[in-house]
Amino acid sequence: MPRPLLFLSTLIALACAQQIITPSSVLNISSCPITYYGKKYEQIYVNSTTENFALCFDGFFKTQTGGDGLVGPAASYVTLHINSKNSKLESQVHQEVPSIKASLKCNLEFFMEYTKKSNLTFRVHSLQLTAKTMKSIYIGGIKVTTVYKNTIQDISGCRHSGIAYEPDTVVSADPETCSKLTCSETAVLETIGCGPLERCQGNNTLLASTCTFTGPTIIDVHGHINSIQDRCAYSLFSTPSLPDFLVLGNFRDRRRKDVSFLDSVTLRVDGHDIHLEQGGRVQMDDSTLTLSSSSQLVHGVQLSKDQTGVTAKLSLSNLIISVFFDGNTAQILLEGPAGSSVEGLCGNSSRSLSDLRLSEYSSTSCEMQYSETADSTINCTSVTERCNLLKEAHFSSCNTDIDPEPYITACTDTLCKYPAVDGLNCQFLKAYARACSLHNHALDGWTSKTGCSSEAFCQDRTCSDHEFCGEKTVGGDTRCFCRDIFASKYQEINSLGDPTVCMQDSASVTLVGCLLEDKDINYSALHLNDPTCRGQVDELTHMVTFSFNSSNRCGTVVTTNNSYVIYKNTIRSQNYSFDVITRNAQVQIDFSCVHSQPSIHTATFRIRDCSVAQKISCGAWNYTLIIKAYTDAGWAQVVQLNSEVRLNQRIWVELETNGLDGSMVTVVRDSCWATNQASPTSSPRHDLIINGERYSDCANPADLTVAVEENGLGTSTLFSFNIFRFTGGSGEVYLHCKLHLCPKEETSCIPNCNAAARRRRSVGSKYEGEASIGMSWTH
Repeated sequence: MPRPLLFLSTLIALACAQQIITPSSVLNISSCPITYYGKKYEQIYVNSTTENFALCFDGFFKTQTGGDGLVGPAASYVTLHINSKNSKLESQVHQEVPSIKASLKCNLEFFMEYTKKSNLTFRVHSLQLTAKTMKSIYIGGIKVTTVYKNTIQDISGCRHSGIAYEPDTVVSADPETCSKLTCSETAVLETIGCGPLERCQGNNTLLASTCTFTGPTIIDVHGHINSIQDRCAYSLFSTPSLPDFLVLGNFRDRRRKDVSFLDSVTLRVDGHDIHLEQGGRVQMDDSTLTLSSSSQLVHGVQLSKDQTGVTAKLSLSNLIISVFFDGNTAQILLEGPAGSSVEGLCGNSSRSLSDLRLSEYSSTSCEMQYSETADSTINCTSVTERCNLLKEAHFSSCNTDIDPEPYITACTDTLCKYPAVDGLNCQFLKAYARACSLHNHALDGWTSKTGCSSEAFCQDRTCSDHEFCGEKTVGGDTRCFCRDIFASKYQEINSLGDPTVCMQDSASVTLVGCLLEDKDINYSALHLNDPTCRGQVDELTHMVTFSFNSSNRCGTVVTTNNSYVIYKNTIRSQNYSFDVITRNAQVQIDFSCVHSQPSIHTATFRIRDCSVAQKISCGAWNYTLIIKAYTDAGWAQVVQLNSEVRLNQRIWVELETNGLDGSMVTVVRDSCWATNQASPTSSPRHDLIINGERYSDCANPADLTVAVEENGLGTSTLFSFNIFRFTGGSGEVYLHCKLHLCPKEETSCIPNCNAAARRRRSVGSKYEGEASIGMSWTH
């Protein structure tokens, strides 16, 4: 607020009003009144004697009678100027004395002439005094300070019981009532006592009850309200007196993506995390704690659990912090000295939420916002009537100490958007009732009146991270439900679980337990084709995994087509065909893994080089195809680097695979041939193994050196021939072979050159995949 100025200075400003002062004058300053240490004056009494010059506000100056005023050396001539606002002067004062913050409305300027031909000008403002000579300040007839040369003196302040106090000082304090009378920074007397959510414990100690976090809503210690819209972690409480202590809250979605709920509370104590979770579960770092109603001390925190929830209490010499969490609502209580600093959402819910968001405890996508259509089944009028019970009987006795409006707002804002299930119909009433109990208000009969229970909802039911505990029916049994954001990625593709996982010799598929329950599917009634192969449940995640492998095929069916060998099994429910009726959901979920037939590719190497492996990538399952050459029938002498081979020297060629399950599939060589170029379709061409009809594997009768050694028995094949070259060619010879994979479930995978056998098998249903793998040599 603009205020006048009484200023002592050698600078004479342009006067807009001037009064000549006699030795005893009463001056009217109503156009520029002065507030002097808390009292406002509109007259100045001026005394001028041979000894001093005095300006007083409540009568002419007499040291024996007291009064308020300024006293300086005597002057032979004095003139008063009343000046209007001076921005330059105002800026100078603010710069020299930062504690003076008021604006300059006007100033009183006194010009004094002395017999020694020296002049003095002083100005007075209600907030400061500046002088060129020594001056004394009197309050109530008592000299309280001296003003020295070239100084600006702040003369703002407060008075109480006739005593003056400087700004920002304590006037009096009453420990029994926890109240303080202070002179504020702006020179106003203020009484500070218990806040609206505090009560005095005596000895200047306050009990702050409570900051409450329920659903998406925050009600801080001042009764202010805010709401969390995302699914991040936030600082709920901290205090500078405990730098290694932090209470944080994690907010998550439940049945709707666009409404978040307080999901867990974490106490960060000396580098350790104590997690308070739904169902009353408490974890310290990675260990689950077993709690009872008797306190258990963990890293200085007293932990206890009863039917209402979990309490964590930290006691220091002058501060007690108590954190309560029932799986849905958290309440933080403080017992400590008046004025204790409270930070986080508990201290000020109106702060920017981004300042209190804790990224190290949040997921990277937690800030993403979702928009969903309104729930047409919600009757907001009925919901509002329910929430307004907090102002009626059984609650009204507490309304004078605890304002119910923040709780009513939290209740209506949430339940007009989100269905009143999972205990929400009572959650906000219960939060208010507990806040009242902390102020010694026993609300008898409120539970029977509202149909609520004081016990924690979903107590001792543990759900996984992607689940929350809710009601199967309103007021009925509880179970773990999928969070909406988690479930949506499966619902969008009409799936109950994750894609099949195909390993080297096994396959598995994992179904989501909460999605199965949504469909009323009992996982224990599910099995694979082999009824003895059932799902295994992960007790932590509630995911159900079905699998088979080479040692336990669980009724896996193997089929082939032109491109793949397919291993297929089915998750199915128990066969109730013998029953006349059934109310169990019938389930049939097919899953499979495939081996790709060898892709068309030619790998070449010189006969004197080392073996070369071709990696066959076949999607779900992978295997490796290798070609090797030997110089002996026992397959002991592998053709190595720089090995010498001669024309007409016999070699044995092995086509070997790694990564195939030999109990389920074999490798069948259909044909092999040689060319003098890398392309398998180039000419000239010399056939070694011919495939006149499907599954024949015959040596070329035109080359008597070729012998079929092994084929269709396992995961490798073998044949032999004598080295040759093409007449008139470049000297290079390339060998190519055509292969396919054959499931062992079929009648036989062993080729036969017998014509009758060829005719019988020609009506079969096998399909070979065309592929070639080769080698080359030069002379």
